[in-house]
Amino acid sequence: MSFIFITLLIDVTGLGIIIPVFPRLIEQLTGGNISQASQWGGILTVIYAVMQFFFAPIIGNLSDKYGRRPVLLTSLVGFGIDYLFMAFAPTIWWLFLSRVIAGVTGASFTTASAYIADISSPEARAKNFGLIGAAFGLGFIIGPSLGGLLAHFGLRVPFFVAAACCLLNALYGYFVLPESLSKENRRQFEWKRANPVGSLTHLKKYPSVLGLMGSLVLVYIAAHALQSTWTYINIERFNWSEQKLGYSLGVVGAMTFLVQGVLIRYINPKIGNEKSVYIGLSIYALGMLAFAFANQSWMMFVFMIPYCLGGIAGPALQAILAGHVPRNEQGELQGALTSLMSLTSIIGPLVMTNLFAWFTKPDASIHFSGAPFLLGSILLLGSALIAYSVLKNEKEKVKEETTQLSFEETKV
Repeated sequence: MSFIFITLLIDVTGLGIIIPVFPRLIEQLTGGNISQASQWGGILTVIYAVMQFFFAPIIGNLSDKYGRRPVLLTSLVGFGIDYLFMAFAPTIWWLFLSRVIAGVTGASFTTASAYIADISSPEARAKNFGLIGAAFGLGFIIGPSLGGLLAHFGLRVPFFVAAACCLLNALYGYFVLPESLSKENRRQFEWKRANPVGSLTHLKKYPSVLGLMGSLVLVYIAAHALQSTWTYINIERFNWSEQKLGYSLGVVGAMTFLVQGVLIRYINPKIGNEKSVYIGLSIYALGMLAFAFANQSWMMFVFMIPYCLGGIAGPALQAILAGHVPRNEQGELQGALTSLMSLTSIIGPLVMTNLFAWFTKPDASIHFSGAPFLLGSILLLGSALIAYSVLKNEKEKVKEETTQLSFEETKV
């Protein structure tokens, strides 16, 4: 777990470094304003997501055949090349090419999730999946803060540093990261399962898995209210600098680390995965709603508290899903989840960035830059309702089968 945590931490730090400067780089390459930059940003995210949608199931299935280690290292090298393309980009089209490369090879979180499922007992899964969020949180303390500082030396400097982080991470992993999937738990690669439709079709034999995936889809789309528009909204609403954007994401990272790296280890064993999902999604929705109507800069920092506390839901939902699937199909499950996440990363950025652009354009009849957060809050409440319905039906079905079995035993 320590090896995979450090690998993910370095990976996320590289991602976080570029976030504060990415809108300004797009503005520089396109000659547009921040509203137009948000639309370009949304399209670039979609390009990456489309590639991930098609290639994540292939990567997941390859990791079930060849192991997690080689797939993870390849992914890190791909991200390093992606950042170098961004650093040297003379036109916006170079950014498109870099996103294609990253989308084809990028599977670090998919493989890391399968890696964690390989080495975790059912009881420890939620807290171990929480380490992904903890690495994400700590990386977002270091990355955006460092990116904001590096921006003083030029818009391109953070991209060079991000590339160095990923390539050094691959080197680190090559020497110290052990393989988690033993040869007896591997399976043959099958093209019919190594595609988005095939992997989801195969998972149909686990009805609750598909239902909970539906809940997760809404969470992923809602998350893009922050992931795709946080920088644009706070530049437009409060005129935040690159440094303040970096610090704000650093605070989000610190809180995420505390919740998913520390708090979840105490809360989850006490209340269980199911209650963690319901309570987490409800608090998450409240945080999004508060962001939508914040009218003072300091409010965005205060409202991070409920938003980040909602982070107890994700690892719990992931643990429930992983518990429904055998060891030699964890890569396929995580590949299918990444494929779905990629599909939502096609929908989410387009919806959220265009919603922001629509409500902030000069001739907008209603000026409301918080519209993406409001939609995100509604989607999270919908996700909680779907999860409740699926898990309730599963319990009733188990109870029915137990009663029937008991009846038959009594009859015998």
